[in-house]
Amino acid sequence: MVKGLYTAYTGMVNEQRRMDVMTNNLANSATTGYKKEAMVAQAFDERLAIKIKDTSALNNRPEGIGYVSLGTKIGETYTNWDQGGFQITDKPSDLALGGKGFFAIAFTDKAGQTSIRYTRDGAFTVDNQGFLRTSDGDYVLTDNGAMNSQLGEENYVQIDPNLPYAVNADGSISQDGEVVSTIGVIDIADYDYINKYGENLYDLIPGGQIVESDAIIEQGCLESSNVNVVDEMVSMIQIARAYEAGQKMIQTEDETLEKTVNQVGRV
Repeated sequence: MVKGLYTAYTGMVNEQRRMDVMTNNLANSATTGYKKEAMVAQAFDERLAIKIKDTSALNNRPEGIGYVSLGTKIGETYTNWDQGGFQITDKPSDLALGGKGFFAIAFTDKAGQTSIRYTRDGAFTVDNQGFLRTSDGDYVLTDNGAMNSQLGEENYVQIDPNLPYAVNADGSISQDGEVVSTIGVIDIADYDYINKYGENLYDLIPGGQIVESDAIIEQGCLESSNVNVVDEMVSMIQIARAYEAGQKMIQTEDETLEKTVNQVGRV
């Protein structure tokens, strides 16, 4: 009977974790290039099936029903990498990636340390020296800097700020009919090695491999987030109802225990 308390408790913790992920998605629904997250959990029947078929216990016998998990097992949080829609801005420094890939950024943290981060956010600007920068002022790497993970001014995208420019689908930048630089776009062989760093940036976990990307660049566009606000709101209602069900289950168990102690105990 007390197991019901733990079952309800773990279910409520699981729904709270889902709500945290959901609210983060909603908060970033208007963030350029944001990829929504979701969470998975192992169902009770899956846990039960594992125990029934488990022969690793003593004397090759499956464990009894009393050893089944007391409730929901919280799974992993994963990122949905589906392509977001394009929003036309007609601003020449706004770039969107069509397909799998990332822009490489020379990110400088608050301590002044510079390292390479990756992003789908192409809301760039061109400074008075012609360097292509993010909205936070970080430099955008060239194809050589991105593929070889090299920093330095020679690996930063730079153009003539006084001349019009065109960004081609392959990332090359043309001015006066000549290619003056190429924007670095890379991909990761296994997305399990990508970690969200914050500030709409991604970090490459040690062991991750950088590969060439076949993504195309669209100038004058920005990629919207792939968060569907309506779907997230519907899921939020479902989470709230499931959480409420856990609360009612705990109340019911508490009332049953109270009767057991105060009434049955008198007999």
